[in-house]
Amino acid sequence: MNRRAVITLLGSAAASSLALPFMAQAQQGADIRRVGALMDTSEDNPDGQARFAAFRRGLQEHGWIDGRNVHIDLRWGGGDVARTRAYAAELVALKPEAIFAFANAQLAPLSRETRTIPIVFVGASDPVGAGYVASFARPGGNITGFTLFEASMAGKWLDELKEIAPNITRVALLVNPDTAVLRGTLYSREFAAAAATLKVEPVTAIAHDAAEIETAIAALAQRPDGALIVVPDTFANAHRELIIALAARHRVPAVYGQRQFPMTGGLFSYGPDLVDSTRRASSYVDRILRGEKAAELPVQAPVKFELVINLKAAKALGLTIPESFLLRADEVIE
Repeated sequence: MNRRAVITLLGSAAASSLALPFMAQAQQGADIRRVGALMDTSEDNPDGQARFAAFRRGLQEHGWIDGRNVHIDLRWGGGDVARTRAYAAELVALKPEAIFAFANAQLAPLSRETRTIPIVFVGASDPVGAGYVASFARPGGNITGFTLFEASMAGKWLDELKEIAPNITRVALLVNPDTAVLRGTLYSREFAAAAATLKVEPVTAIAHDAAEIETAIAALAQRPDGALIVVPDTFANAHRELIIALAARHRVPAVYGQRQFPMTGGLFSYGPDLVDSTRRASSYVDRILRGEKAAELPVQAPVKFELVINLKAAKALGLTIPESFLLRADEVIE
């Protein structure tokens, strides 16, 4: 073999060896799966970040590494209804193989945008009544997931309010019908029944924006011995600091469904562990990516609940928390 032939052969071999990594990268790129995620908070919200981290970590535990074999199109809707609707349309247009929707305010617009892309939710409290699924056991369409709250929670919240503030005679349920499940009526019957049992007056306080929140809490405080139940949803979370500040200013005991409220100054909360539920949702995304159908994955209820009490807030309201309540608490904030 002459010198020119050897050089040509070596050049061809080098070119082939250089091409191999590019071919591997192209092959890897072709294998990357696409998942959408529509979160309920703004991007700078630490609670939202913790929940998304749990979702991504759950995917990793099932072998899906963001940026390696799966790409997550992430959007942060916050409490803005119009922005959330726009992001829902945007995610569907990207044609992912599955979409994770944190709560009802995110699920509702996504369900209107697509009947084919599988959607896994966390937080649709009444998915059958809202028309998202046919039944818990067999959802039947493109939507399945994990519930957080059910109607009976209203009775539990009222019981606990009465336990730590036994003198209350009137309780308002603060709700935004634009973002809450069943336009805010999910808890109505249980709330009224529990109020009758405990001999307190039930009030439904409708609020669509910050000004209406202030009006509702101020109206509740015009009479003594009022208390507040804040229906857990995207709207309440987006206005968390305002609600807590107004409840403190008007000296209104309030119960919340999410731990971030007492963590940032609210009185107490009782509800599901949102991080745990979000991590569990990743298992359904995994199963869908591996070929299972959302229609055949049963809707599941939460398995971990937590009671969190803020003693500083209780002291400011002049409340003495019973020892039995403190012993049941998962976390006591001093």
